[in-house]
Amino acid sequence: MRGAVLNAPRDIRFVEREDPRIMQPSDAIIRMSAACVCGSDLWDYRGANPFTEPRPMGHEYCGIVEEVGSAVSSVRPGQFVIGSFFASDNTCPNCRNGYQTSCIHKELVGGAQAPFLRVPLADGTLVATPEIPAAHLLPSLLALSDVMGTGWFAADAANVQPGATVVVVGDGAVGLLGVLSAKQMGAERIIAMSSHEPRQKLAREFGATDIVAERGDEGIARVKDLTDGIGADSVLECVGTPDAMRQAIKSTRPGGSVGYVGVPHGVQLDGAELFYAHVRLHGGPAPVRRFLPKLIDLVCQEKINPGKVFDMTLPLEQVAEGYRAMDERRAIKAILTV
Repeated sequence: MRGAVLNAPRDIRFVEREDPRIMQPSDAIIRMSAACVCGSDLWDYRGANPFTEPRPMGHEYCGIVEEVGSAVSSVRPGQFVIGSFFASDNTCPNCRNGYQTSCIHKELVGGAQAPFLRVPLADGTLVATPEIPAAHLLPSLLALSDVMGTGWFAADAANVQPGATVVVVGDGAVGLLGVLSAKQMGAERIIAMSSHEPRQKLAREFGATDIVAERGDEGIARVKDLTDGIGADSVLECVGTPDAMRQAIKSTRPGGSVGYVGVPHGVQLDGAELFYAHVRLHGGPAPVRRFLPKLIDLVCQEKINPGKVFDMTLPLEQVAEGYRAMDERRAIKAILTV
């Protein structure tokens, strides 16, 4: 088969790759229904994460089960399934506590920007939909594999409660779906920090009540103005840079919570500053598997439409253009038809 491979920074190629095969009895092979480019892929694409050899790309996936190993019992060929970017057994103590991305036996699922994908630990990783979904639901179901689950975890980690005031730092796909998640959890006021008009519009569609375009100290001051000088109950940090984390912490009221899901790059915390802020921090790689059953139900009942974050559609062989468009902020998120 052919799939996306990163050869060097900003050098994505659609080339021949080895067909995936069953390697362990717990594996499954999926025929992809759609793929996409993730904001976190851009860290590799830009060279922020060093690598020494060509790397198959993509970790968001949904599709039809083609084949399963002899030990797999929870899914079967012909079912439509969605899984997390980390495979998990869903039985270890960490999984039972709801943190499948810290599974004792976790494996990164990679190489999903291709027609077929091997998923390890299929019983613990994959969740089947009740039936083969209608085509119009496909983008939203694909979003559950990472960005919607990550946005949901950001809101969950930030302890969003009904009636709360929430700030979302970051207007990429995860941040926008953090807005949607906070709305679903009952937040009364949602302040989206964004300076890009199309993203501001989508944030409002998802439930944002206020937009703050300023950044840095000006952005923090604007949030304080909107919250009577106190700060927000919950703040979702969906970028992963030092400025974003600082903005998140300083936008939070004493006793409030920050849920951080942006992959950290260069983030360092001042212990004394954090000590006197009285702010709770919780985050990490989103345990998407924990939320999949609920999110699948919300999508299948058409109560949420996270697929709106896909504002560019390309055939899989044009994956390199998807990376370029997202890198240049011409697109929020590119979906790839297989």
